[in-house]
Amino acid sequence: MTIELFSAMAKSVVDGDPDKAASLARAALVGGVNAAEAIEKGFIPGIHEVGALWESGEYFLPELIASAEAMKSAMAILRPAAAGAGAALKEGTVVIGTVEGDIHDIGKNLVSAMLAANGFEVIDLGADVKLSAFIEAARKSGADIICVSALLTTTMLNQRRLVDLLVEHGLRGRFKVLVGGAPTSQKWAEEIGADGYGENAAAAVRAARALMGKERS
Repeated sequence: MTIELFSAMAKSVVDGDPDKAASLARAALVGGVNAAEAIEKGFIPGIHEVGALWESGEYFLPELIASAEAMKSAMAILRPAAAGAGAALKEGTVVIGTVEGDIHDIGKNLVSAMLAANGFEVIDLGADVKLSAFIEAARKSGADIICVSALLTTTMLNQRRLVDLLVEHGLRGRFKVLVGGAPTSQKWAEEIGADGYGENAAAAVRAARALMGKERS
């Protein structure tokens, strides 16, 4: 039954099993299940459960990475089919990177993976990224959100500079800014005029969805 298939899809993501997720995705297409429906009713609930398990402390970094890989495996099969059928599945486009002067990227990589797993198109600029590069990439891609990570108290100031630079170029209303990283906080985000703050990967996804007006209650 389709309900059982959707349940198995969600479980494959929660279990962090990319082979099983891919197998179920292929089975859905062979069985005539709508690709968009398989994503929305099968795999998406799974990755949302993973986020909840992470935030409750039941899942740790290895589980989160494995689940993101399982989701990626399924999406690689289903998204082309859904796009071919004319379904609009993209949650939004995010440009992400760690600010100039900061080479820490583990947390940023995890946020990038989780955003992609949740349906965002992610343009990952890596670490030690110049502020102008964030803006150029956002302009070129038509991004909705610029996600800026900083792991040092010295480099977090570049998050403020990015917001100021967007204002200076008359682009503040065009791109939402989401900040994160160990020394940052909701208070810091508000102080510099950012639109959102992600304490961890799951929170960053929730914040990004909220900025797109899609966060579930």
